[in-house]
Amino acid sequence: MAKPPESQPEYSLSRVICRNRKARHEYELLQQLECGLILRGSEVKSVRNNKISIEEAYVRVENAEVWLIGCDIAEYPQATYLNHDPKRQRKLLMHKREREKFAASAQQKGLTLIPLDVHLTRGLVKVTIAVARGQKEFDKRQRIRKETDQREIQQALRREKR
Repeated sequence: MAKPPESQPEYSLSRVICRNRKARHEYELLQQLECGLILRGSEVKSVRNNKISIEEAYVRVENAEVWLIGCDIAEYPQATYLNHDPKRQRKLLMHKREREKFAASAQQKGLTLIPLDVHLTRGLVKVTIAVARGQKEFDKRQRIRKETDQREIQQALRREKR
């Protein structure tokens, strides 16, 4: 008799903590990368409690290091005097080649680095960042019109099949 598969521990699964929903609307995403985040203990506890916001956050390259700026992680109430500054800059962890590649692409005119989401992977806090180009208003309208047209075509095809 076959042995039933063991269930995976909960920490091995990936779950999204926070998303930057405006990013996909405001920017055209060119390239994405998952990287680690250096956090203090009270920050990790707050992130696990979904007390994080990356709506106004951005990524900056300084002195060959990549920093997440403007990310708001609420103070952890049980941390007492060992608590963290909610708006402090946090260093991102990535390989040297990836860092150089992303830094070079971010230096190009019109491109920027933005955080897309914060998630837990195997118990570690990770951030997905993207090289993005800002969209003009008419670009957004064109994209919305195209998506609407595609949706209408799909609906018409479904109606014909019935």
